[in-house]
Amino acid sequence: MLDDMTGPELKDGNKEVWDTLEPFAQLFRAMLPRLANIAVFNADGQMRWSSDATIGPDLISRIDARLPTARDPASGEGTLEMLGEQPAYLFWIRADDSSLMAVVAVLTRPAPHESEARAFSFAQSLLRPALQCLRRELIAMGVIEDLRSSMDELDEDLELLLADAADANMAPDGSDELKSLLQRMVSHLNCTVAALIVPEKGIALVRGATESKTEGQMIARAHRQLVQIAAVNAHPVILNDPLSGPLASLVACRALVCPVRNGSGRGMGVLALLRDPAVREFRQRDGRVAEILARRAAVVVASHYDALSGLYTRTAFEQRVRAIVAERTIHSSPWSALYVNCDRLHVINDNHGMHVGDTVIGQLGEMIRGRLPHGALAARISGDRFTVLLPIEVDDASRFAESLRSGAELLSALHPGKDISITISVGVAPLENGRGGELAHSLAAAETACKAAKDRGRNRVATYQVADQSIIRRFSDIDVVARVREALAHNRLRLDAQAIAPFKESATKPPHFELLLRMIGRDGTALGPDTFLSAAVRYQMMADIDRWVVKRAISLLKPYADKLQSRPFVVSINFSGQSLGDDEFPDFLFDSVQKSGINPRVFCFELTENATILNLARAEVVMRRLRRMGCEVALDDFGTGLCSLSYLRQLPVTMLKIDGSFVRDVLRDPRADSMVQVIAQLARTMSLDTVAEYVETEEIRQRIAAHGVDYAQGYAIGRAEPFEGVLKRLPQLNDVPVIDIGAEELAAALAVGSG
Repeated sequence: MLDDMTGPELKDGNKEVWDTLEPFAQLFRAMLPRLANIAVFNADGQMRWSSDATIGPDLISRIDARLPTARDPASGEGTLEMLGEQPAYLFWIRADDSSLMAVVAVLTRPAPHESEARAFSFAQSLLRPALQCLRRELIAMGVIEDLRSSMDELDEDLELLLADAADANMAPDGSDELKSLLQRMVSHLNCTVAALIVPEKGIALVRGATESKTEGQMIARAHRQLVQIAAVNAHPVILNDPLSGPLASLVACRALVCPVRNGSGRGMGVLALLRDPAVREFRQRDGRVAEILARRAAVVVASHYDALSGLYTRTAFEQRVRAIVAERTIHSSPWSALYVNCDRLHVINDNHGMHVGDTVIGQLGEMIRGRLPHGALAARISGDRFTVLLPIEVDDASRFAESLRSGAELLSALHPGKDISITISVGVAPLENGRGGELAHSLAAAETACKAAKDRGRNRVATYQVADQSIIRRFSDIDVVARVREALAHNRLRLDAQAIAPFKESATKPPHFELLLRMIGRDGTALGPDTFLSAAVRYQMMADIDRWVVKRAISLLKPYADKLQSRPFVVSINFSGQSLGDDEFPDFLFDSVQKSGINPRVFCFELTENATILNLARAEVVMRRLRRMGCEVALDDFGTGLCSLSYLRQLPVTMLKIDGSFVRDVLRDPRADSMVQVIAQLARTMSLDTVAEYVETEEIRQRIAAHGVDYAQGYAIGRAEPFEGVLKRLPQLNDVPVIDIGAEELAAALAVGSG
């Protein structure tokens, strides 16, 4: 192994290295409260670091005067100097061989009630632990400086070896950089062969002086022993005697075996150099170079390969695929794309811990990597999802996917004593033409097929078929969701407002405006929620959309905060069941309203009856908090949920919005008409306001009014318009006309209903 280095010499080094001493100033101050400044000088008396920007010439001259004494190992551990009235404690920091390594000057403020400074021994006893820590840090810095000095002794080409490997035009998956690194080691360190082996990533790269098969065969014979040597050693191992040692029976060469470790220090592979016995022995300098290059190799591997699965990272995969397309490799043969999703991994994480889930991810990655045909690519793209690109026809790709699916089932046996079921769903799609756009299209199609496989029960393979309606819907959803994400990112959404007007009997009640979301297409046209909300719900995007709505509504209302103090109208804002179940959304909502500066009574928050019933306990908590703040709360689509009346009593709602399916049919369906009447009567007894949705004709409006409903909403009342335009008319909104219906009209409406 590399020899330990003693008696390091502290040179000037880089300023960044010396700046690492900053935390020691805080440690010294904690132990010596009167400390004013701390400075570190090297063995030549040059100041290398100070906690204060300025150091007086008196201290520097005192250091110079004391250096001959400090260099004497028998001179003790330091001394006290007085700089006028300011005490300066000088400590000698020695290396393991007792040579002077540094002088630490600790300046303190004079004590106001003490006639003389405390003795050196007093300060030393207080600072001893900190001085010991500082000594270890300085020794480490000295070792680093010695290593740099040793590196300077290498050939000038060594710098080129380190720099060019990173700067060259390398393959996007990092393989060319690793191959170039090995080839340069062969050339510059005069080796017969250099090899990088990282078993968990499936990496085995060999480069030799002659590129003959013999060189690869040497590594093949010795690779297990090389990996084992690296696994049990923290530093490079030099084996210069080819006739003895662990490799003697395998290769008749000198060997330098260097472990390759990841960022956390865990061994993941080996960098091995073999040299002909006729060439000079490996030296410690060679070991240091190999150690540096092993770190470089580890960085390359970590940046291109996923730590858990050993497959490509998503970025490296996409870069590699683009390179393949650019090389037109895809044009010459059929290719297929796979999208793999581990079923119910969250259940494994919840029941057995995240570490078990990580183990499953690693086992799936190893299985995929072990089954890949030549020329195929695979990546873990996020969480429990993988993608594979195969140079085969789609039918063969489906058979390959089925082998992965059946192989995943066998992984459950690797977890004895645990009730773990490991299955995967796989989507398969052909890759057409090989153009970049077609490639993205094929990967999206494979994802769509995978989601269809999950919809059909999981643990199965689905191949993308253009005529498959469920897949068509999934594929359409993916496109819609992408456009919604784009709209959120670029603020291409708009809030419209539709009037909810009170009937004459409720003339004292303020009008309401319900905010309705529109998405602005790339061509500038406004798209209604029916074109994108269903896909957003299926892809769990509603919490993000609801956050945008709340933020946008408040930003539009803020300029009118003073005029809204009189509550000329109420703004109704919907939020979804997904937002209700989101851990962070309720607090976001409360905080947004409280900090808005707007009268909380202006807000009415609507939640559908079904969403409320599905999460009743949480809904009640959120509703009560909103009511305490002064906001109104409405149950939307009332009458469509289960057990509506039994839950209504415990919910602190202020308004019921009667589902439009009843309202539309009041003139032709006696049951719908009775339902509206019963809900209106129930609401009056509970002091709740009612709103009839989908009031589309004058006849429906009259019939609804006859049942005593408080508000009406629909095309017969007013169409939606941009909310900003509504707000510009704010001074006129106090005079919004109520829906007037006289006694004769009321009697006529009732007669129509009874007839």
